[in-house]
Amino acid sequence: MSLRSEAVPALSTLTGAIGSTVHCVHAVGGGDHRAAYRLDTADGPMFFKCARAEGEQMFAAEAAGLEALAAAAALRIPGVRACGTVDGLAFLALEWVDFTAASPECEQRLGRQLAKLHQVLGEAFGWDRDNTIGATRQVNTWQREWARFFADQRLGVQLALARSNGATARLLDRGERLRERSGELFAGHRPQPSLLHGDLWGGNWAADDRGQPVLFDPAVYFGDREVDVAMTRLFGGFGPAFYSAYDAEWPLVAGAGSRVALYNLYHVLNHFNLFGGAYHAQAQRMVDALLAELG
Repeated sequence: MSLRSEAVPALSTLTGAIGSTVHCVHAVGGGDHRAAYRLDTADGPMFFKCARAEGEQMFAAEAAGLEALAAAAALRIPGVRACGTVDGLAFLALEWVDFTAASPECEQRLGRQLAKLHQVLGEAFGWDRDNTIGATRQVNTWQREWARFFADQRLGVQLALARSNGATARLLDRGERLRERSGELFAGHRPQPSLLHGDLWGGNWAADDRGQPVLFDPAVYFGDREVDVAMTRLFGGFGPAFYSAYDAEWPLVAGAGSRVALYNLYHVLNHFNLFGGAYHAQAQRMVDALLAELG
């Protein structure tokens, strides 16, 4: 069931939900399970997205993630204005940010500031709640050992979902073999638990009207910082200025490049589970290449 503009609550109802008088609502986009709007309010414009009521926990986790990123004071994060349910819809209201084209200087700031975000360290891997990666539940149970966390709560969860979503026996069998041997690919790598955005592709950052980078739509947890950097290479959207600035602030350790495919396999499997199609073949190629590397 798609959300349509007529499903948006009345202005008076929205006013009560967000705690500010709403004067006007403008649709700004959406999808099958959520819709997005600009609310013109007495306290300035807000970004408002809503979904069916079962999305309440998804939005609550997203709000908590945004607040955790903002608390790090490393880069700009849209402020959370309200979160809850109204007229049978779950919603999240955020500070409105005007975007502009990103310059190389903005990308440089993003690289430097992301490295500073990653310097916020935890005592273990995971987070204090599960959240979502796209529309998929992301399990974040605390774990002291990174290799086990990634094998079980990232690859293991996605392979289980792939089984339910019609993946071939070859992908499932070889994927499970890779999961069981994935610890070998770390070769003594012992990362610190860094605060991660968790879903850092090119569509989840932008430049504001002052040329400052802004991060949004996170899937926050504490993990290996290489996970965020690896995902920036999956779909594009990050230029040389970003990588050089990140490395100048906090260089990645030797061998980081060898883990890019392993970390991005999580996201490709998730895309198969969400969208199907060519992502199955892409995941299969990645699994085959990683197993060949292991010998």
